[in-house]
Amino acid sequence: MRDLWYKSLKEIEKKVSRQILDTWFRPISIHSVSPGRVEIAVPNKFYKDWLAEHYHVLIRDSVSSIAGRPLEVSWVVDESLSLTDSNPEDLPDRKFAPSAPEPEPLSCTFLNPRYTFSSFVVGSCNQFAHAACVAVAETPAYTYNPLFIYAGVGLGKTHLMHAIGNYLCTTRNSTRLAYISSETFVNDLILSIQRDRTAEFRAKYRNIDVLLMDDIQFLAGKDRSQEEFFHTFNTLFDSRKQIVLSCDRYPRDIPTLEERLRSRFEWGLVADMQPPDLETKVAILNQKAEERGALLPQDVSLFIAAKIKSNVRELEGCLNRLMALSSLSGRPLSLALAEETLQDFFSRPTASPDLNAIQNAVAEYFHLRPGDLKSKRRTRSIALPRQVAMYLCRQLTSASLPEIGRFFGGKDHTTVIHACNKILNSLAKDPKIAASVNDLLRTLKT
Repeated sequence: MRDLWYKSLKEIEKKVSRQILDTWFRPISIHSVSPGRVEIAVPNKFYKDWLAEHYHVLIRDSVSSIAGRPLEVSWVVDESLSLTDSNPEDLPDRKFAPSAPEPEPLSCTFLNPRYTFSSFVVGSCNQFAHAACVAVAETPAYTYNPLFIYAGVGLGKTHLMHAIGNYLCTTRNSTRLAYISSETFVNDLILSIQRDRTAEFRAKYRNIDVLLMDDIQFLAGKDRSQEEFFHTFNTLFDSRKQIVLSCDRYPRDIPTLEERLRSRFEWGLVADMQPPDLETKVAILNQKAEERGALLPQDVSLFIAAKIKSNVRELEGCLNRLMALSSLSGRPLSLALAEETLQDFFSRPTASPDLNAIQNAVAEYFHLRPGDLKSKRRTRSIALPRQVAMYLCRQLTSASLPEIGRFFGGKDHTTVIHACNKILNSLAKDPKIAASVNDLLRTLKT
């Protein structure tokens, strides 16, 4: 059994990040093997429920592959298993990969400096949410607490969250600020449970002045995480600390969310954001072009704004492509160029590529294996295609930053932000990267 689990872990290691391997697979072992079944021993019920929901298929397929026959997985709780120590022989040799460190204290370094109130274009579609965020930034915990922002994908809620944080870091640099996704909150909780350091976890998130939490809908269905966040919320609220939450839907529409959390989310102010109207889309395009040192002719901005019906992210993607092609060809920005180069962008099929399709297309283009993009390798031959893939996933799908990071081997959402910014900056400066991105866009939209 020991050899079977050792070899199975080597298979699992190829498909998950180091942190996930350390968090979820280090403390468990094979308890017994019988014809057609393998019983996995886990430290507690929390592990059992999480592994059964998220990694059942991975464990089953890995063990079955090594055993050379199909095996179903069942679970047994063995409280004698240690959550902090393990026999190194139970894991593949990973001298280059020490145990995952404790999460660093949260600070302004997690914020995107490009997302400020001054760079946010205000229109009738988002005026209310923008005003509420400005009020919160100027007087935290005084007017709207909690502030709950909800909007569809790509409409600017993350921009406003970062803008609040950047404003506070500039004007109140002594403010203890935490900007995180709810997925980060869940992962930190899991790590603290595994290491028996929940007291440190609670101190980290409760001894702050402002909590900015993105994509709160990720807590849905996670009972232990909801329980922990409920008490974190109460501690901060009772201490008159500011709480700002973002979500892709109204609190009442979040499935499998505890009623006590729903009601608290509605205690303060709930502000929604709608898709931008034509005038706002034109203003956004003009500002984005100006940020990159270009002047967008009015007929071009009107043409693009009239074609894009969905969200700001698509507007930016369209503009990025147009400016890259203009730079590469040496032709000025004009309506003729826009009509010529963006024709396939506007006529693409309704169905958008998913993360797997983008991963496969990028891997094939750069002559890699799809799994290389999820690996830990950081050589340029791997890192650049991975950044291109993350950028395309952000532009072409509705996946959130944490979802994209998780897909590419458990990367943090800040890694995705860095990748997207790097490719965006390279489009007008590096003809090879711009050509690669445009080739892939054409491939993925046909």
